[in-house]
Amino acid sequence: MQNLQNFRDYYEILGVPKDASNEEIKKNYRRLARQYHPDLNPGNKAAEEKFKDVNEAYEVLSDTAKRAQYDQFSRYWKQQGFAGKKTPKPKAWGEKPSDRTNGNQVDPSQFANFEDFINQVVGVGSRQDTRNGSNTKTDPFRSPNSKVQYTVPKNPPKTARRDIEARLTLPLEKAYQGGNERIRLEDGRSLEVTMPPAMVTGQSIRLKNQGIGGGDLYLKITVEPHPLFKLEGANISCQVPVTPSEAVLGGSVEAPTLDGPVKMTIPPGVRSGQRFRLANKGYPTDNGKRGDQLVEIQIVTPKNISPEEKELYEKIRQIETFKPRTDLIS
Repeated sequence: MQNLQNFRDYYEILGVPKDASNEEIKKNYRRLARQYHPDLNPGNKAAEEKFKDVNEAYEVLSDTAKRAQYDQFSRYWKQQGFAGKKTPKPKAWGEKPSDRTNGNQVDPSQFANFEDFINQVVGVGSRQDTRNGSNTKTDPFRSPNSKVQYTVPKNPPKTARRDIEARLTLPLEKAYQGGNERIRLEDGRSLEVTMPPAMVTGQSIRLKNQGIGGGDLYLKITVEPHPLFKLEGANISCQVPVTPSEAVLGGSVEAPTLDGPVKMTIPPGVRSGQRFRLANKGYPTDNGKRGDQLVEIQIVTPKNISPEEKELYEKIRQIETFKPRTDLIS
């Protein structure tokens, strides 16, 4: 009689077909990890177990070599049944788990059950639960590599120290202002971070003793693109729309800055695309100085006008002396 011996169908757990691409696997993993995360399901033991299963499945299927070994093990079990009663052969002195697999060639008869196969061949062993120090079958709070990049040894000594890196994405306003920010890491921890002002993409913040085993956590900053402002070194550029009458007559217009709107004066006859400089309204630099803000004028014409406005534009067209296409006519 076939014996599952705790066999787990990782494809079924992640809800993907066996020929799923890495992108499909990652997409489903992230969705399920959010759905069953312990922070979103406090006290729900079933959700916690599901979260662990999802992480264990992703640990294997996201790695090409581990996935190939798992697929071969699965095929062996379906074709021949899993013995379960056999005792695994003792390892020879100096033998590695990979020595038994012959690359991706797996001999399931060497393993007493599915857990031994996973622990010895694939490498998802007992790991330290970062919440309460108890051992679990997999690291339930392992973050995807795109967010937190770190590795944990199978049996880490108590003195093991590891630095980890997390990527923190901030809106431009928050990066400019700095200050306290509460962040939630994908390993389940919530930290309050005091960030310096004027942060830029690629900058790192070091949090001492917040890594693994007393190591450090490095938050690598990414500043989100802003709909209005664009960083150009220490300068900030933005576009300010003006009406045709404002462009012709000039006058005072309001321009946005990171410190709030300011009044600026444009001269009569301003051109679309012309730039003006607001001194010391740019991004702060390391030497304590500040760049400028470059305001680009964009002349915008209205799509819908009132009958009175149309009448006035008709009068202007009849009496205006400006002929912009004169040089085009030979």
